[in-house]
Amino acid sequence: MTELRFDGRTAVVTGAGGGLGREYALLLAARGANVVVNDIGGSVSGDGSDEGPADAVVREICANGGEAVADAHSVASADGGAALVATAFDTYGRLDILVNNAGILRDALFEDTTPDLLEPVLDVHVNALFHVTRPAWRIMQHQGYGRIVNTTSAAGLLGSTHKSNYGTAKAGVAGFTRVLGLEGAEHGIRANAVAPIAATRMLTQHLDEESRLAPAAKAMMDAIVGRLDPALVAPVVAFLAHEDCPVTGEVYTAGAGQVARFFTGRTRGYHHPELAVEDVRDHLADIRDETEYTVPAGPAEEIAELIRVTATRPQPVQE
Repeated sequence: MTELRFDGRTAVVTGAGGGLGREYALLLAARGANVVVNDIGGSVSGDGSDEGPADAVVREICANGGEAVADAHSVASADGGAALVATAFDTYGRLDILVNNAGILRDALFEDTTPDLLEPVLDVHVNALFHVTRPAWRIMQHQGYGRIVNTTSAAGLLGSTHKSNYGTAKAGVAGFTRVLGLEGAEHGIRANAVAPIAATRMLTQHLDEESRLAPAAKAMMDAIVGRLDPALVAPVVAFLAHEDCPVTGEVYTAGAGQVARFFTGRTRGYHHPELAVEDVRDHLADIRDETEYTVPAGPAEEIAELIRVTATRPQPVQE
C-alpha cells in the first residue's frame, strides 16, 4: 500500500494545541508536511490565553524529526487570521493545506442564550472561517492548488439541546464548505468538512451537561468514550487534505475508527398544481416519505427536479 505523504506541503491547523487539532498536526508533520500550529491556549469557553500548548506541540513534532512553528494569533479577528496565514507563507513560502479546527462551547438553553453566549461562538466557528480562509484562498488560487478541511458537527447537522449557538454555527460551516467546493474547483482547490466524534475536553463538557438531564444517554456515551481516541479522526482529515483526495464540498463523520458521509436528501414529495393548505395536511406522509429520495448536487439540480415533477404531472381540466 503506497503511503500518502505531504512532503513539500505546508499546512495550517487552527486549535492545534490539544485534542483533535494536535492529532491532525502530529499526523501531517509525521507524513512530511511543514505545520503551523495555531492555538491561543484558551479555555473550552474561549477565555484566557496561553502560548504553552502550541509550543508544546511544536516541540513534540520537532523531536520526532518534523518541521513546525507555533502561532498564537486569534482566528476570531480579521487581523489575526491574516497574521496566521502570513506566518505560514513567510516561514515556508507557500500554503497548501488549511484545517479550520478551532472551536469553543458556551452551552445554554435557547431561552438563556444571551449575546455574550452567542457572538463569541459565531466569531470562532463562523467568522473565523472567513478571517483565515480568505487570505489562504488567495495564496491557493495563485498556486493553483489547495486543500481546505473545515469542522462541522452533528449538533449543527442534526440538532442538539443547549446548543442553539453552536448548532447554528456548525450548520453554517457545512453550507460554507459546499460553496467553497463549487468555487474552488476551477482553481484546483478542494474543500470538505469533517464532523468528528472524539474524546476531547469539548465532549467532556457536553457529557457533563447531558448527565444532569439524560442519565441513560450519559451511560451510553460513557460506554463508548474509551474508543473515541482523537487520533482515529486524524486519518480522515489527512486524506481530505491530501492531493489524492478526489471529492469536494462534502461532509464526513468520523469517530472510533468509523467513517461515513453525511448528505442532504430530497424526498419525492407531493405535487398539486393548485396546492392548498389542506393538501399539505392530507399528504404530509407523502411529503415526508423517504423512499425514492434524491441527493441534489446543488440548487440547480433541486430546481431541475421541481421542473421535472411539475412538468410531468397532468394539469387539471378547466371547466
